[in-house]
Amino acid sequence: MSEAAQSSALSNLLHETRRFDPPADLAANAIATSATYEEAARDRLAFWEKQAKRLTWAQPWSQVLDWSDAPFAKWFVGGKLNVAVNCLDRHVEAGYGDAVAYHWEGEPGDTRTITYAELTKLVCQAANALTEIGVRAGDRVMI
Repeated sequence: MSEAAQSSALSNLLHETRRFDPPADLAANAIATSATYEEAARDRLAFWEKQAKRLTWAQPWSQVLDWSDAPFAKWFVGGKLNVAVNCLDRHVEAGYGDAVAYHWEGEPGDTRTITYAELTKLVCQAANALTEIGVRAGDRVMI
């Protein structure tokens, strides 16, 4: 394909006007509806503060958005989260320990399903192994 043809093809992609609506059953069961988008458009900071309150915070924030050093935004200034608590622990504590947290399918017949309780146990084992080799809070680890 010539350079001009490639440029034309890329240009066409920048002007896509087709719309692909979700299947009706997916839209009917969606958590985020048009009302969700309207709420966010009315007051974006109040919207995101409401969403953030759905999480478990180790330390609450003092300011939803700090835009004083534009273009660098700081969201939920002063707040601290624990990812493991929000991804696992709070679901186990809410009674969803036996619910599927992760389901994997590989080649036909090759599957694995892990519940929130099982995944919490596995994450604790990994954290303990890292602690045993000297990893501490603030260290960077690459796996």
